[in-house]
Amino acid sequence: MHIAIVAVGQRLPRWAEEAVAEYLGRFPPQHRPRLIDVRPEPRDGRPLARLLAAEGQRLREAIPPGHALVALDERGREFTSAALAQQLQRWRDAAQPVAFAIGGADGLDNAFKQAAALQMRLSALTLPHALARVLLVEQLYRAVCILAGHPYHRG
Repeated sequence: MHIAIVAVGQRLPRWAEEAVAEYLGRFPPQHRPRLIDVRPEPRDGRPLARLLAAEGQRLREAIPPGHALVALDERGREFTSAALAQQLQRWRDAAQPVAFAIGGADGLDNAFKQAAALQMRLSALTLPHALARVLLVEQLYRAVCILAGHPYHRG
């Protein structure tokens, strides 16, 4: 299964980089997500809608061709770990690669979110960007473990 994580932002705190690397290293090579960083738009006084639209365009250009888009958004659909595993299995069985998009500090452009196949939230809480990336990678790893019957997920 081909999974991409396309995220606005280029520098994570060291703790987040280490956590993401730890979880990515646990994936079987054939399921390891590909991380793609997208440069954030400078916050230079232009209207927020224009900044988000520019970041949305960069995200669209970075998403590998043929990937179904999942936009992470606090108002998106909430999944349990088991339900996320089932959704990954549907994509895998359909040979549908998937790209998860994480916005920057101000979120994602509305038009970008509307174009997504799915809007998903990681939590009802507002999460800092670095923590959202760690949480997404961990939950994808957990979903792969659920599908493989691996004991990492014991819930």
